[in-house]
Amino acid sequence: MAGNLTRDEARERARLLKVESYAVALDLTAGEERFDSVTTVRFACTRPGADTFIDLHGARVRKVTLNGADLDVSAYDADQGRFPLPSLAESNELVVDADCVYMRTGEGLHRFVDPVDQKVYLHSQFETADAHRMYACFDQPDLKASFQLTVLAPGDWEVVSNAAASAVDEQGATKRWTFPPTAVMSTYITALVAGPYHKVTSEHDGIPLGVYCRASLAEHLDADNILEVTRQGFDFFHKVFGVRYPFGKYDQLFVPEFNAGAMENAGCVTFLEDYVFRSRVTDAVVERRAETILHEMAHMWFGDLVTMRWWDDLWLNESFATYMSVLAQAEATRWGKGAWTTFANVEKAWAYRQDQLPSTHPIAADIPDMQAVEVNFDGITYAKGASVLKQLVAYVGLDNFLAGVRDYFNEHAWGNTELKDLLTALERTSGRDLSAWSKEWLETAWVNTLRPSFEVADGRFTRFEVLQEAPADYPTLRSHRVAIGLYSLAGGELTRTKRVELDVVGARTVVAELAGKEQPDLVLINDDDLTYAKIRLDERSLRTLVDGGIAKFTESLPRALCWSAAWDMTRDGEMSTRDYVKLVASGVGTVKDLTVLQTVLRQARQAVQQYADPAWRPEGMALLARELRALLAAAEPGSDHQLAYLQAFAPVATSAEDLAVLRAILDGTDVPDGLSVDADLRWTLTSALVSGGELGPDDIEAELRRDPTATGERSAALCRAVVPTAEAKAAAWERIIGGELPNHIARTTITGFQDPHHPELLAPYREKYFAEVGRIYREWTFDQASTFAVGCFPALLIEEETVRAAQAYLDAERPPQALRRLILEGADGVSRALRNRARDAA
Repeated sequence: MAGNLTRDEARERARLLKVESYAVALDLTAGEERFDSVTTVRFACTRPGADTFIDLHGARVRKVTLNGADLDVSAYDADQGRFPLPSLAESNELVVDADCVYMRTGEGLHRFVDPVDQKVYLHSQFETADAHRMYACFDQPDLKASFQLTVLAPGDWEVVSNAAASAVDEQGATKRWTFPPTAVMSTYITALVAGPYHKVTSEHDGIPLGVYCRASLAEHLDADNILEVTRQGFDFFHKVFGVRYPFGKYDQLFVPEFNAGAMENAGCVTFLEDYVFRSRVTDAVVERRAETILHEMAHMWFGDLVTMRWWDDLWLNESFATYMSVLAQAEATRWGKGAWTTFANVEKAWAYRQDQLPSTHPIAADIPDMQAVEVNFDGITYAKGASVLKQLVAYVGLDNFLAGVRDYFNEHAWGNTELKDLLTALERTSGRDLSAWSKEWLETAWVNTLRPSFEVADGRFTRFEVLQEAPADYPTLRSHRVAIGLYSLAGGELTRTKRVELDVVGARTVVAELAGKEQPDLVLINDDDLTYAKIRLDERSLRTLVDGGIAKFTESLPRALCWSAAWDMTRDGEMSTRDYVKLVASGVGTVKDLTVLQTVLRQARQAVQQYADPAWRPEGMALLARELRALLAAAEPGSDHQLAYLQAFAPVATSAEDLAVLRAILDGTDVPDGLSVDADLRWTLTSALVSGGELGPDDIEAELRRDPTATGERSAALCRAVVPTAEAKAAAWERIIGGELPNHIARTTITGFQDPHHPELLAPYREKYFAEVGRIYREWTFDQASTFAVGCFPALLIEEETVRAAQAYLDAERPPQALRRLILEGADGVSRALRNRARDAA
């Protein structure tokens, strides 16, 4: 994110200007470091004679002309990314001639050289405000305009933007690509992708479709699967939105070193190229890719056609895209209702964690400037918002909800909106006053806890109530639409025998319908996952799960909800870590849903490494390793479960015996039947063996020679940082803080540096972290700086001294609010781990 535009500045500029069009001419043949960018902007001014500024970051400005008059280029502030525009006319034409910088941080126009064939690839990433790293613009979402792009590029390149090219002219060894003016859109969803990309084209319902990846990945591109989900998504969204896809063609481009999962550039969607599977993955990963495809497609309506006015309402984009993508996946793809199981176990776990941090905020957040919004791409904006929309659908009905959405699109197409605009549309179609709902759910923070309270006589409930709790700092008790399920064991199965749906309001809600009913083996509050709340299990229900009942559900969603409840109870110190790990060990072998399986195993590993009493940690690690090794041995050859068990076993293999199993798989002397030991799996095994001291630097370099690809380079960087010596950690630290690493190499180096098996090697870096984090935050781009601030926080030094050091830094340095938030979140994680370790030792 370049510069730091404030909300007040954006509002003033929006009152002053109406932007009509941009014409941007780029020359991508000028060199390896910079490119030429000439921008012509036409815009009106409501107060002739007023002054404003245009955004352009890190450029060398050659000439600026406003309404035919040259402006003094020395007025340009490259660090702030602003060029002043004095004495505007009623109608204005601005021409900015500059050269801009190719980025290696994943922001602006990113440049990548493929180590396989040395070919160059470019892609843009502009959200939230990095379009002005590529061209001069008024970089805020409510100054929409039409964009016309012309690009001079090497002759063997594909060039892709928001519209399909109208002309491609050969000019010797180069080609000039001309794109027609787009529909009006915000700057942050404009896009450019260029390079010798491999492409697959198709068509659906009159929409031209394209799928792109690097040439060296072409053999791995499963375009048929991607296009199948794309077609299913368009059919579903056309049906429920009632508005045709508005941007002509639809390209999906898998690009190198992408910072996020994907980006909803209108008609030119970019994805993390890890979604091109060069090695075997489980179906859970394919499901996640499908959700991402549908999420970005939903943005074509939520975010691109109708856009939030300012970043306060970022949730209008992200929450809706998340909810609608899961709805589409459940209703229109082969994953069916299992998509909601994944949502309950993955997205909501993210939301619950984020909502209990000291940085929690309302879904409809207060965003005073661009630095504030950068840290709000979080579990509240995405997952909590989507969970609350799911609760709203349960409250008003899906048909009424979708009717309101259709009204919203029809009324606000091509414009900008605020929260009140959406609520007005939903109130009109549902007939409900949503002001109280909005205040409870969108304008307050934290998550409520729901727990059953009952009395039993002669095996039957004589009283049943749902208790709702909220902490003193966030006291809001909300209205929840919930279902209560009663589950009983019979014939070796745990099945639902009774379901009651009701509104839970206030601190105590009587459930009269359950009075006189037989007490079941398990009571599940929030059955069917209708609301957003942590749920608690009573003693008998928890014992049912621990004694093997977790493996006996006949449906995936209640099992997932129980896993989530057990995890929340563990994180909150109501269930000991060792009991949770034993629950996982006893029940994980029967989990069929791969996403739930992999989530639960990851949580169990985190529990042992961070939440367990250090004296019990070796036993807990051995328990997980023993169970996973047995499951691996018994798994169906070639199955997804076999791969998932090995991927989970490798990070917990610490004994000589367990490491020998990994070594035998890596060197091919004892490979389980049906298992393909491909490039990515080899790196997983290599990393574990390096951490365990079984392999060293020479082995890492040998593996890199086998896999001299971009992924291989990232994996080697991780393994070098994993090497369990003080010297290797020091070398990794110097590479990290040097600031010269490309974004993805930096991230994997940080991941390897923070190896949880050897926290003792990280002790010297607590002090060094707080000595460096302020400088790095000031000097680096936001994405790189936040990666360091989060990734290198001494989270594995689970000691009171870490919490004290964080507070001392905040008190002494008074850092910017966004950095303060990241450090508070890190310290909170350490405090939670300390509490849970004490609980586990009790």
